[in-house]
Amino acid sequence: MTLNPNINWLTDVNVFAVNRLLAHSSHVYYETMEEAKKAAPMKMRHNLNGNWKFHYAINPTNRPEPFYQLDYECDSWNDIIVPGHIQLQGYGKPQYVNTMYPWDGHNDIRPPEIPTDHNPVGSYVKFFHVPDNMKENPVYLSFQGVESAFYVWLNGKFVGYSEDSFTPAEFELTPFLQEGENKLAVEVYQRSTGSWLEDQDFWRFSGIFRDVYLYTVPKMHVYDTYVHAELDETYTKGTLKVDLKLLSAVSSGSKVIAELVDGTHQVVETTSVVIDDNKPTFTMKVENPELWSSENPYLYKLYIQLINESGDIVEVVPQKVGFRRFELVDKVMKLNGERIIFKGVNRHEFNCRTGRAISKEDMLWDIETLKQHNINAVRTSHYPNQSYWYELCDEYGIYVIDEMNLETHGSWQKMGAVDPSWNIPGNKPEWQEIVLDRAKSMFERDKNHPSILIWSCGNESYAGEVILNVTKYFKSVDTSRLVHYEGVFYDRHYNDTSDMESRMYAKPADIEEYLTNNPEKPYISCEYMHAMGNSLGGMNYYTELEDKYPMYQGGFIWDYIDQSLVKEDSYGNEFLAYGGDFGDRPTDYGFCTNGIVYADRKLSPKMQEVKYLYQNIKLEADQAGVTIKNNHLFKDTSEYELRYTLFLEGEECNQKTLQVDVSPQSEQRIEFDWSPDDMNKSGEYCVHVAYLLKEKTMWADAGHEVAFGQYVYEKKLGELTPFTANCELRVVKGDVNIGVHGRDFSIMFSKQVGSLVSLNYSGKEMIAFPPAPLFWRATTDNDRGYAQAFQSGCWLSASLARKCTAIEITEDTDSVKVAFSYKFSINEKVEVKTSYTVYPNGSIHVKSLYHGAEGLPQLPIFAISFKVPATYDQLKWYAMGPEENYSDRSMGARLGIFKNTVKENLSGYLNPQESGNRTGVRRVTITSTNAQGLTISSKDKPIECNVSPYTAFELENAYHHYELPNVHYSVITVAGKQMGVGGDDSWGAPVHDEHLLKANTDMEFEFIIQREGC
Repeated sequence: MTLNPNINWLTDVNVFAVNRLLAHSSHVYYETMEEAKKAAPMKMRHNLNGNWKFHYAINPTNRPEPFYQLDYECDSWNDIIVPGHIQLQGYGKPQYVNTMYPWDGHNDIRPPEIPTDHNPVGSYVKFFHVPDNMKENPVYLSFQGVESAFYVWLNGKFVGYSEDSFTPAEFELTPFLQEGENKLAVEVYQRSTGSWLEDQDFWRFSGIFRDVYLYTVPKMHVYDTYVHAELDETYTKGTLKVDLKLLSAVSSGSKVIAELVDGTHQVVETTSVVIDDNKPTFTMKVENPELWSSENPYLYKLYIQLINESGDIVEVVPQKVGFRRFELVDKVMKLNGERIIFKGVNRHEFNCRTGRAISKEDMLWDIETLKQHNINAVRTSHYPNQSYWYELCDEYGIYVIDEMNLETHGSWQKMGAVDPSWNIPGNKPEWQEIVLDRAKSMFERDKNHPSILIWSCGNESYAGEVILNVTKYFKSVDTSRLVHYEGVFYDRHYNDTSDMESRMYAKPADIEEYLTNNPEKPYISCEYMHAMGNSLGGMNYYTELEDKYPMYQGGFIWDYIDQSLVKEDSYGNEFLAYGGDFGDRPTDYGFCTNGIVYADRKLSPKMQEVKYLYQNIKLEADQAGVTIKNNHLFKDTSEYELRYTLFLEGEECNQKTLQVDVSPQSEQRIEFDWSPDDMNKSGEYCVHVAYLLKEKTMWADAGHEVAFGQYVYEKKLGELTPFTANCELRVVKGDVNIGVHGRDFSIMFSKQVGSLVSLNYSGKEMIAFPPAPLFWRATTDNDRGYAQAFQSGCWLSASLARKCTAIEITEDTDSVKVAFSYKFSINEKVEVKTSYTVYPNGSIHVKSLYHGAEGLPQLPIFAISFKVPATYDQLKWYAMGPEENYSDRSMGARLGIFKNTVKENLSGYLNPQESGNRTGVRRVTITSTNAQGLTISSKDKPIECNVSPYTAFELENAYHHYELPNVHYSVITVAGKQMGVGGDDSWGAPVHDEHLLKANTDMEFEFIIQREGC
């Protein structure tokens, strides 16, 4: 036992654990069967969470070095909450960086050196009394997570040292305890050798951020369990083999009694073995076991009882068990004999107020959200999560790639360029043990969770012998799982590191190229669909590969939750902040906001598309019926009810509900049962078909929709009623203005402005700022990554500056048309002609034609935009919805009537950008609270539309929402089309070609403006 701590351990690659106990399984244990079956709180565990005395120093030189001594006075220190990050409790500042190391530009160092001028040190002190039930017994101390290295003293005596921020570090305290009050002192360093291995894309924090507790053990104690729940090749015969490690030798005559209980609490099998040494094992045979999968996460409960020589129960370990078989068969990953598709996300542990110190409530919300949106898999990017998360994944049914705490991105990739000249760990043998230690700690803790199908050797650390040896370790200790590592893509000499081909942000065409060239391994996208800001366009191109290529087995969206933190502005108002907002430099600014869930755990509009494309049941409707394709591997549809609903022009006509049981991996056709009266009118019909939960589950209420499909069609009966004028129009051709007047309305066009300038219904002026051609949308995060402002910036200036070159007036018997032609300085051949045709009822038919030219970049949008007063803020859509959607992100949207407000229509992406668009717009009504206003309607084909509190240019010029101006208007933008949002990546991937607007292509669109309630 080493007793003399040394600060040089922080830079010694060979020292990463001093006096730390061996890693073991994360099981609980009780003294009686009654407690075990009730899953009561553990009496043998004492929580040390809460307030600790705390001192902060910016570097080791300024730390209170002797603070651990018994006579060192620290009562005057401030308090800090454990678990929690130092930087989120008033000390130092959080820093967000992606690939570069956080000291880049400040310190000229190479591994394993660390900064000496800025290496924050947190000195923690906790006073405690040993609980009565722990006295006379051994006492241990468990830290579930400390970033990044720490020393521990008790009562002035050195206890131990540890690195690896994301797995437990435990120490024995027994020799150092004293009667009465005990002083526990912990010194936490932000920078250590381990910091070179923890260059993940996340906020850089430090401190004790997971639970801390004391624990004791009975006289006989199961220190470690290793549960092997195996299936034979027929998947009908289970073998449960359990390896135990007891803490110490046991007396003769002791034994283990094991009892396996099923989900109905019936005993399935029992066994009893005499304990000959401290590594007893036992085996059980289970005929036709219920199998574990995401679709049916069936868990048995194993009760392991230690019996002493007197026949008394000394300890009971309850262990959940899931029988499943995961394997590679003919180059395809299969679960229980069936080809698996990972419909996954990468998930950071994150809370906008507490960072990575998340609560059980956070985790419960997350697991329910995943299940509700058809997400069946999680990659723990890029470190082991809290143990409770794996328990939830076992129970709820989520497949897990469990990833060890390793990322050295900044050591081999600089500004996107691959430069492994000094990468670690590479082939450097001195890094082998510190890296392997992280793998062992993860494996030993997590090995009994059936939800974990794959071990991952870390993330973005290039390749080499060190990581290859990690794979060899995993395979030596576990034959029931596969091993993943993406980095071999960069160096094929180490191809054996990964059982699967795993790539990040490969384009669909690149994936197909791999899959059509006699691949050796199945393919997954460990990261794809970079969901930064307004993104996730084109996700269907990836999910469509599932049916084309058996060896394509899904992917994991980057990522689940925005990493943004609550901060107060100078007026005391809270907002969600990103990198750089805390004065942190260097920083990667808003690159931390990639989630399909906002940081405050509200759903992003992007989730609409995820839920649809990940659904396991496909509902392919047509006018007569629906073909149901049940793509579940193991589960039929008996727990759902099928509901189909008929709409006419968005209004519900009829609805039917029935039970349709479709076997897994099969399909069935159902004909709709409408009466003739349901379809006796002309108009647009739409059928919605959905599967809904019949009963409440642990993750959703009864009635929750798990799958959806729709079909839209027109029905024409007889001739349309011709338009009848209700009054005559009066035209006034002034020197500057052209007025068109009718009953209770007055419409004015300005020759000087070159546009419609007044729309007055019943004395109420609607136009706050005239309509104008618009070619620019506020750049999205993906647009910025593609350098849209550089590529297409000329369209920004074209939107701001135009010249009206001609005005035409055409008077007909029942209409007046005023047309404006515009030229633009970007190219003399580019022309837009916008015409306004006024009818006697006050409606206006607007038509805009674009004549393009060669040699110009793509257009972000072709639209007309104008402002109405902000009092008109109530929206009612007959369009695709309910959430925003775009041409490349509309598959999850449905046609219907939806309501929201102009304020609600602005999405919560942290960096203000284009949001709130709707495709397939038939009509949108913009009114005040007294239901007066305008309706924008499509004419012959649907349009796109957006109503926002801000113009594209106001959004463009703001980096945070608090920088936006006060709201004075509702900005209406009607588009023939705008480009998609993209999402293959956010650093240069273009929007797919079919979702672009080519500048040399002529375009036109038209719509109708009508009064509403005036």
